[in-house]
Amino acid sequence: MNSARCRIGVTAPGGRLTPEIAERVRAFAASLYPDRRVELVFHPQCFLSDGHFAGPDAARAEAFLQIANDPDFDAVWFGRGGYGACRLLDLVMPKLTQAAKAKAYLGYSDAGNLLSALYGQGTGQVAHGPLASDILREGGEAAVRRALAWLADRDPAALEPTVTEGAPAAAFNMAILSHLIGTPWLADLTGHVLMFEEVSEYMYRIDRFMFQIASAPALRGIAGIRLGRCSAIPPNEPEFGHDEEAVVRHWCERAGIAYLGRADIGHDADNKVVPFGALPSLSS
Repeated sequence: MNSARCRIGVTAPGGRLTPEIAERVRAFAASLYPDRRVELVFHPQCFLSDGHFAGPDAARAEAFLQIANDPDFDAVWFGRGGYGACRLLDLVMPKLTQAAKAKAYLGYSDAGNLLSALYGQGTGQVAHGPLASDILREGGEAAVRRALAWLADRDPAALEPTVTEGAPAAAFNMAILSHLIGTPWLADLTGHVLMFEEVSEYMYRIDRFMFQIASAPALRGIAGIRLGRCSAIPPNEPEFGHDEEAVVRHWCERAGIAYLGRADIGHDADNKVVPFGALPSLSS
């Protein structure tokens, strides 16, 4: 195991965390790293409240920039999903400094907005993976352990198994990726294997997301698609008649995109880490 100290800043670009969640995550991290090699710092912004959001846009943007641009931090870990990260992109991306490029960034769901923008700008080592708030899920300590293992040690055991197969990868919530299409914040994903997951969306919306993804000229050069878990799908009236894998296969076939099978990602405690881009050598 890497013995270097790792200081991780936690910020909430969308929904808020409670101090109780932060304390639970800190205590669990301390049990995993009793030598205090891993230090978690929850920015006070995580606990703000402004309607739906963890504070006003300006406060959420400033908190992200304070951690990203501080050379004393090694990583930025997103505390919670929800909605709100897209509202920060034009506020934070032009203000990132050289220090931001030396960091790892980890999260998923709504945080995919920032992951795409960061990756597109060549800032840091970006990965789709567990949030701090995932400790609340059934079996959530495993998700937090996995996140910290990747952030602190780049532990290959934390990775989605297929990312070692050679092609560069990226992973998104379907809704987030479809909403990024046509914006300047969609990274160039040419040659990448795209992995998708989704939660709490009707099948017809999953079909609609795939129509947009498969039709987008910006994504015509991808190497293929892997489907993660689509959970908590509400019942459709009338019954949609096709499950999520049938829908993804349908649109891949129509668009001439390779369907590569399933991916071990999703809105659950088993969500594995998917670093964006080509995987660095595991010996490095």
